[in-house]
Amino acid sequence: MPEQLFIATIFLGLFYGLIFTSYAPAWLFAGAMGAVYFAGLVDTPEVLDKATNIGLVTLVLLLLVSIGLEKLSWLSRLSRGLVVSGYRRSLLRVSVVTSVFSALVNNTAVVATLANALRENSFHLPSRLLLPLSYAAVLGGTTTLIGTSTNLIVSSFLEDATGVGLAFFDFLPIGLSVTAVGVVVLLLTSRLLPDNPRDTVSVAEYLVEANVVAGSSLIGRSIVDNGLRELDALFLVEIVRGEHLISPVGPQEYIAEGDRLIFSGDISKVGLLDRFDGLKTFAAGEGLLSGNLVQVILLPGATVEGKTVKDSGFRSLFDAAVVGIRRGGERLSGKLGTITLQAGDSLMLAIGGDFYSRRNVDKNFLVVGSRALQAPLSTLVNNSVGLAMLAVVALAAMGVLPLIKGLLGMLVLMLGLGVVRAGELRRRFPFDIAMVIGAALVLSQALVNTGLVSLIADALHLRLAAEGPYVALVAVYLTTLLLTELMTNNAAAALVFPIAFGLAESFGLSVLPFVMAVAYGASASFMTPYGYTTNLMVQNIGNYRFSDYVRYGFPLSLTYSVVVLTMLPRVFPFSP
Repeated sequence: MPEQLFIATIFLGLFYGLIFTSYAPAWLFAGAMGAVYFAGLVDTPEVLDKATNIGLVTLVLLLLVSIGLEKLSWLSRLSRGLVVSGYRRSLLRVSVVTSVFSALVNNTAVVATLANALRENSFHLPSRLLLPLSYAAVLGGTTTLIGTSTNLIVSSFLEDATGVGLAFFDFLPIGLSVTAVGVVVLLLTSRLLPDNPRDTVSVAEYLVEANVVAGSSLIGRSIVDNGLRELDALFLVEIVRGEHLISPVGPQEYIAEGDRLIFSGDISKVGLLDRFDGLKTFAAGEGLLSGNLVQVILLPGATVEGKTVKDSGFRSLFDAAVVGIRRGGERLSGKLGTITLQAGDSLMLAIGGDFYSRRNVDKNFLVVGSRALQAPLSTLVNNSVGLAMLAVVALAAMGVLPLIKGLLGMLVLMLGLGVVRAGELRRRFPFDIAMVIGAALVLSQALVNTGLVSLIADALHLRLAAEGPYVALVAVYLTTLLLTELMTNNAAAALVFPIAFGLAESFGLSVLPFVMAVAYGASASFMTPYGYTTNLMVQNIGNYRFSDYVRYGFPLSLTYSVVVLTMLPRVFPFSP
């Protein structure tokens, strides 16, 4: 009993941390795993066994292979012709192409590639296309084992519990149905999408310019010596000196006569600059430095996520200074250096000449704009890698070649062709997802070892026995759906799986319908920007508010749920 109380407390604390705190899920799961390990609820061989789970290793390999697939030009070339003058036709083309590619390629990469093309289209407002883009990516990901990380996570848990994971196309019957119906719903409810104005770069909105006049006491002294780094609400991001631009501005940079100093931050605090001798402020002219400004979206798992601009060493990491931050459609004011960065934030950056050559840019940001961050691959390499991936998928689907071997071969091929580099794989290694899954497997084992999972499953069985197994299935699905809207989809799947599996066993039923209920419930993130990475990515590009997700996502979520719950017991019968 003490062990059961302890593990129950750990899980309640984990739930609380995931929903009500800003701590990264990876660290919350790691802390919970450490607690049960040092408490003796799992032993060392069990922890090591979970770390080498085949499903987990397969997922890691898939995410590493996706780094190379992101660089293929097929989707980028296709994106340029997706949007046409007819809105409904454009929406249909975007939805179909996105869902097809999302079945085989990482959803984040698909949305990142298409988002820029949709933002820059000349026919329709981006806000009329970007949210459907994200939802279509979610729908397409439900059709195959590799369509979304959630599917592979559920498969890894099933393989850990039974020794056999899910097959490549086990998801196809239901996934194809919800995708087809979902695309129709996206078209029929498109009038619910907002007509938000295009998100254009306005220098005057973010910057204040000040001129250093002759005789100023600032001349010849450094930024630090002049106290220009100690302002409470404004931050010096650039110096224009004649024909030269100094950006970012180092603390030891000196001030010269005629310099134009560009400040960002809370523009209402511009009066702070009046106290400096010989520093005259005036409004930045329209178009000033517009070629040096870049808008980016901070991706989940970014190096600087959860850190303040100042503490992250932002300028040294990226050769860029933060000019403005928008979150949830609103521009954040105040001292930029003290704002804690969150995934999905839209950052306006004043970049130096090194920005685009930094290898960490694509790991941390979705750059809003068409400029490429790497040289395009040759046609031969594009075709070779693309055909090799199709071969791996086909052989895995037919059971000829295990997916883990195929993905490992793909990774070796990409390294050999120079599509990816070892250093790039090291920087972009999916540590967070691997930690969440590995720790969740350990926590699941702790639940089994203490008998708590059996206790919970038996209690739920007694409560739901009179209603029958279908009601239990619905409860599992709705619980997962609720959690995925409150936290991340991967965390939701990891938390609900052991209970769902135990509940199926307590009924003496096949575990497959309950396992698939967790998988589909975890992917049903349509009503908040937080549950799914792609929803966060499009939030600020399309200027969406929380209410837009609820209004447009509710009909889709309802229809998706009806189709899934209708088909689950038919495709995956309850009888063992």
